[in-house]
Amino acid sequence: MNEVLLRLEEFLFLSDPEVAVMSAEDDGEAIWIGIARKSAGAECPGCGRWSNRLHGSYLRFPADLPSAGRRVVLRPQVRRFICADTSCGRQTFVE
Repeated sequence: MNEVLLRLEEFLFLSDPEVAVMSAEDDGEAIWIGIARKSAGAECPGCGRWSNRLHGSYLRFPADLPSAGRRVVLRPQVRRFICADTSCGRQTFVE
């Protein structure tokens, strides 16, 4: 299974080496692909300061086109961080 995940990662995310394929499942009707960022933190879009203080995370389900007649569902794990700069207008932000 690790070989399949590595091949999916190479195929789907060549332009972004920070994205990792965490899981791939085929339930017969849809192909579910779980992805996440590899970095330990993210840059605040408000002040530009780096933060690795995790506030929480959740899954998103963006719509995608079918492949080989079946739905493909990307499940990106999105993390919310706490901004390290107390003077920044954003207290939390999504990567």
